[in-house]
Amino acid sequence: MPTTNYIALAIPFFLLLIGVELLAARARRRAVYRLADALADLGCGVGQQVVLVFAGAALLAAYAWLYQHARLVTFRPGSGWPWLVAFVAVDVAYYWWHRLSHEVNLLWAAHAVHHQSEDYNLAVALRQSVLTSFTSLPFYLPMAFLGVPTAVYATSVAVSTLYQFWIHTELVGKLGPLERVLNTPSHHRVHHAVNPQYLDKNYGAILIVWDRLFGTFREERAPAVYGTTKPLASFNPAWAQVQTWFEIAEKARALPRRRDRLRLWLASPAVDPLGRPAPTEEALRARPRHDVLLAPALQGYALVQFAPLVAATFVMLLAQDTAPRGALAAAGALALWTLASLGGLLDRRGWAWPVEGARLLAVGAALAAARPLGTAASVAAGAAWAAGSALWLARAARAQPGGTDSSAPVPRVLDGRAPAAGGACSSP
Repeated sequence: MPTTNYIALAIPFFLLLIGVELLAARARRRAVYRLADALADLGCGVGQQVVLVFAGAALLAAYAWLYQHARLVTFRPGSGWPWLVAFVAVDVAYYWWHRLSHEVNLLWAAHAVHHQSEDYNLAVALRQSVLTSFTSLPFYLPMAFLGVPTAVYATSVAVSTLYQFWIHTELVGKLGPLERVLNTPSHHRVHHAVNPQYLDKNYGAILIVWDRLFGTFREERAPAVYGTTKPLASFNPAWAQVQTWFEIAEKARALPRRRDRLRLWLASPAVDPLGRPAPTEEALRARPRHDVLLAPALQGYALVQFAPLVAATFVMLLAQDTAPRGALAAAGALALWTLASLGGLLDRRGWAWPVEGARLLAVGAALAAARPLGTAASVAAGAAWAAGSALWLARAARAQPGGTDSSAPVPRVLDGRAPAAGGACSSP
């Protein structure tokens, strides 16, 4: 049952608003973006959307089947009640999915992706896990029993998602009386913070009233420190998607009994059989943000390679109901390959250079095979793209401090984390 993909249609506006935020920050002499981190954020979002190209219809079909066969209420056509029910139900369901995603390891393993960035800006809003659409669905399915039509359900979830984009910013202060009812940038900065007094607070989507009602509300007072208590220490969006699963598995291996290892997946992320103490406020503020020494040529290369990836993902989303599945599968595979190889380059991993070279050949061959410009022109364009990109990559390799043989990132220590009053956290 095809429905309008509002998230796909919003992608150009997301990018436009990120540009506006970047310009506004510069006008205020604030540096709230770092290129590698922003590309990692966007890469996680691209990965999620690529997966939904193939799984989104099945997720929506599961809801539609329940609505068709198991609904307990049927509203008359044109009634406004389904919209009201959907607005409240989506907001409540999101609150409990979000809260449990912080309280249960199995759910946290997926949701943690959204919290890994140590910056806080509109790009972070797009940093999403490929699995959260699957983990959140069971929380929305009761709406089908309540008689909320499939299109109303899908639209209401999209509206909730779109609302949450704008609250990921440090440039908007408190909003007066609206803070009592709505989720705002101030409230959501608290949610993304790892300060001990802020942990596991402010789960709301559009409304903040559920947090006030269920005792999880915390007002923003002290400046926030962003990220996760155990930093990801990577700009690779592919590794970001799986890192927390490995972290939880490491904890589980420390338990002697199989029963306890299995139970750990349902335990709180705060439970640590390894006995590591939680970081103090002072330690968090002294902790430098992860960063890596990257030559300007490599940063420019990554940005230029990432731009067509975003454009291709946008086209895939718009054409997912009409394009041949084989072509979509090939495009999806190239997109995921791009995320892994560019992420490896941003992390200064030695393996990433040959993997990226092979990817350039694959992209050039795909462009030639697709023949969007006609046979001869497409072959020429594919060859030119691969050759030009390879020359730029070689130039970036020569300019890179330490060359291409790094097996681990070369860190760059950033200045202290404590931001100015009001929650700002600026890069040097």
